[in-house]
Amino acid sequence: MSLRTIVPLRRLAARRMALDRRSMASAARPATGPVSFALDDDQRGIQELAQSFTRDKIVPAAAEYDRSMAYPWPILKEAHSLGLLNTHIPEAYGGPELGLLECALVSESLAYGCTGIQTAMEANGLAEAPLIVAASHETKMKYLGRMTEEPLMAAYCVTEPGAGSDVAGIKTKAEKKGDKWVLNGSKMCTNAGHANWFFVLAVTDPSAPPSKGMTGFVVDADTQGIVLGKKEINMGQRCSDTRQVTFQDVVVPEENVLGKPGEGFKIAMKAFDITRPLVAAAAVGLAQRALEEATKYAQERKTMGQPIINHQGVAFMLADMAIGAEAARGLVWRAAWAKDCGERNTFYASMAKAFASKTAVENSNLGVQVFGGAGFNTEMPMEKLYRDAKIYELCTQLYSIGLFVS
Repeated sequence: MSLRTIVPLRRLAARRMALDRRSMASAARPATGPVSFALDDDQRGIQELAQSFTRDKIVPAAAEYDRSMAYPWPILKEAHSLGLLNTHIPEAYGGPELGLLECALVSESLAYGCTGIQTAMEANGLAEAPLIVAASHETKMKYLGRMTEEPLMAAYCVTEPGAGSDVAGIKTKAEKKGDKWVLNGSKMCTNAGHANWFFVLAVTDPSAPPSKGMTGFVVDADTQGIVLGKKEINMGQRCSDTRQVTFQDVVVPEENVLGKPGEGFKIAMKAFDITRPLVAAAAVGLAQRALEEATKYAQERKTMGQPIINHQGVAFMLADMAIGAEAARGLVWRAAWAKDCGERNTFYASMAKAFASKTAVENSNLGVQVFGGAGFNTEMPMEKLYRDAKIYELCTQLYSIGLFVS
């Protein structure tokens, strides 16, 4: 069964739930009332589809993709055929239009298998979010529509070599010349080497504050003047494709401006409200995998005549890992629920991203400790989880910046 099969079955229920949630969000909330963390049948179906795909396709291939650092095209194509790519593209443009909570369920499930593969998949969502937020109907039809018709990738070009997480510090510029814009600058982004198009944030009014001086553009990857750098060899998530993209007098038509000139920063921030919970959900997937691998090993490994899980020191580490994973998941669901209710979720999304990132790193570190010397071995799953986890403290926003934002 594919997501395209599940979605029609859940559409009426989803719309009913959305109406109920919006009604709850707009009304004064009572001091007490029923709260449920149970997934409905449709949500469980979506989760089970993603988990099945992860178990059958991602987990068996993850170690080899990590070693070879090859881009996981075969897996991405299969994911696309099941509807597991581009999950929040609106129905009007061929997508399943899942709620953010359902998207988070998918992200966590896929990241459980391999965060490198999941990052390649979710980079699409990062690039698509600004279009969902601000693009015209024609632009959405052109660029989002093509993503659902065939397995294509996109890239989010905001981060720069000298700016990092400081979006306000970007240097890429776009100048208006006649009825076109000319882009110049460099970005660092995921999926760059395989992208069909880019979302690019550039300064268009240097005299204005960042919140009013930047503009978002959609740029076709085959546009003259785009130069791709070499694939970066990273510590972890090695099968994802990260590289520098340089724009040298790249001409962009007026119709590829998102919103109005000067609205780019606000568009990027609104897009983060969609994407931060999904990055956090992926970190939860890694944290959960680390917990389960460590628990399994602790049940099987024996010292002094008994499984090491019976030793209090090991049991305490596993308990801390379980607490972290469950708490991080709760923050992700809270952020996703708020967005699905029609509320602004920036506060919760930032907390979820910061805490889940920290949890992924801590759980993978504790997992290596549970494995002992075996955790240092590349034939064991824990060392890959340890390497893959660190990027969650570095991507989208540094952990310390995440604390500041939240």
